[in-house]
Amino acid sequence: MFGPLSRWSLLVAAVQLCASSPLPVAEVSLIERANIKRSMGGPLIGGANFPDPSVIQVGNTWYAFATRTIGSSVHIQVAQSTDFNNWNIVENADGSQKDALPNLPSWVYGASPNTWAPDVIQIADFQSQLQNNKFVMYYSATTTADTSKHCVGAATATTVTGPYTPVGNSALVCPLSQGGAIDASGYYDFATGKRYIAYKIDGNAIGHGGACGNNVAPYVSTAIKLQQVAANDGVTLQGGATTILDNIGAADQGIVEAPALVKSGSNFILFFSNGCFTKSTYTVNYATATSITGPYTRAASPLFATGQNGLTSPGGMDVFRDGKHMLFHANSGNGRAMYNAVITINGKTVTA
Repeated sequence: MFGPLSRWSLLVAAVQLCASSPLPVAEVSLIERANIKRSMGGPLIGGANFPDPSVIQVGNTWYAFATRTIGSSVHIQVAQSTDFNNWNIVENADGSQKDALPNLPSWVYGASPNTWAPDVIQIADFQSQLQNNKFVMYYSATTTADTSKHCVGAATATTVTGPYTPVGNSALVCPLSQGGAIDASGYYDFATGKRYIAYKIDGNAIGHGGACGNNVAPYVSTAIKLQQVAANDGVTLQGGATTILDNIGAADQGIVEAPALVKSGSNFILFFSNGCFTKSTYTVNYATATSITGPYTRAASPLFATGQNGLTSPGGMDVFRDGKHMLFHANSGNGRAMYNAVITINGKTVTA
């Protein structure tokens, strides 16, 4: 099929074509190049608007949950994949888009709920291969107590795609005097058997201006908080919350948000975004610590930033508990599209 070209000439041609490639020379043969798996892909789902994606694997299927699209009646979007690369929106039997959280509790402002940044965990005995069919969704929504602010709620289901039923008639976390709370993300520590949620104090809501509300000095705290919850239900708060990261003013444009925790060896990796999501300076960043409560030391540079791999304003990420499979969003023609990445954690350094 290659005509008169020999295998040697093919290799030479490949090396010449890839002279400027970051791949090492040992990996540039045509056959090997065809088998190389990209460490980052997207936009996925045809570039559909799918912001703040979270990721979970159940059996051999991956699921992603996302912020609602403005103007849509769907509160929480859900997509699925069997290979982590090809994703489809989950639909109802009639072909309409499935809403993972169709009914909202009374504390949510129904006229404009603005349901954001869901995260789904599975409550299970990990020693028995995750056979417990109880799932918890954390989400953020506008509260009737103050429609300028969001709070964090929880909902449960017996199947991963739902429908999820809200837990009670009160928000799980709702510090209105500090701006409210958003971006809750679940984490289970296998070493201690303790379960946590990390979330953001939404100081943007009481900030002093700018595109995202807290981009003008004096900057308000947008602390990332760590809250222990009962391991057997994921919703009963245990003790108080601890600040594990906060914005450092102008360098963060007054904002850190979208926390996601994983553990690699003896190190805890806290992924987060900083800056305003509408600006090109928004990033996928991370910090590390040897204790879950910190102190966390920021990496010298972001994992993903505008200009890398053709990305614009990447952020809002989540990482599966294996510390390898990441989903995040970046600006695309239809809004904020979902991207995937297979990351590598080596000590306190993360690469993709």
